[in-house]
Amino acid sequence: MDFLEGSVLYVDKPLNWTSFNVVNRIRWKIRKTLDLKKLKIGHAGTLDPLATGVLILCTGKATKRIEEFQYQTKEYVASLMLGATTPSFDQELPVDARFPTEHINRALIDETLLRFVGEIWQKPPIYSAVKVEGKRAYDYARKGLEVEIQPKLLVIDEIEVLEYLHPVLKIRVVCSKGTYIRALARDIGLALNSGAHLIALERTRIGDVRLSDCWKLDDLLRYVEEECIRYKQEAALK
Repeated sequence: MDFLEGSVLYVDKPLNWTSFNVVNRIRWKIRKTLDLKKLKIGHAGTLDPLATGVLILCTGKATKRIEEFQYQTKEYVASLMLGATTPSFDQELPVDARFPTEHINRALIDETLLRFVGEIWQKPPIYSAVKVEGKRAYDYARKGLEVEIQPKLLVIDEIEVLEYLHPVLKIRVVCSKGTYIRALARDIGLALNSGAHLIALERTRIGDVRLSDCWKLDDLLRYVEEECIRYKQEAALK
């Protein structure tokens, strides 16, 4: 595999790693093994540190394909804790409010989720990388500043209940680029006349690339090193 000419790698992003951390680690491994000063590499769609799953990396000339992957449909499996909210809409920050859940049953959930299928307007989380007046929204949030974030038009193709063990709701979501599942959790909680936040998230598909197609990070690092060594050996014989 020629990482300089361009290659596409699929990795299952580990929990508590940022997408940038994964890119940096793969870049370091390739540069170190091939004795390179620079290497062009990027990812096609950020995953939060508390999320796992499909992350597509592109190297060399293949970085031109990043936008192509970004616009493909995404699939997620998300677990929501009903009856409690956090400022970040996930477990990054502690619970800041609690709400009743006694009125919530499976019939109400099924009826409520139907409202989110199709085109919807969604306001991204304040704790996100969305830019507001040239700065990331999370920069304002971490300073305790309030800013107005404009809602975005998104498409939710499917929402399916996988499991409901009160107060935890597990769903599968198929959606368009730019969808914040954390914000979807917030909005579902509100629509249920309660509250909710994300307690687990896994991206299971980008386009045709599924989780089963992805390397575990340690395995990918070993594979990348082996490919780089093979590349150097073949280059030495030419």
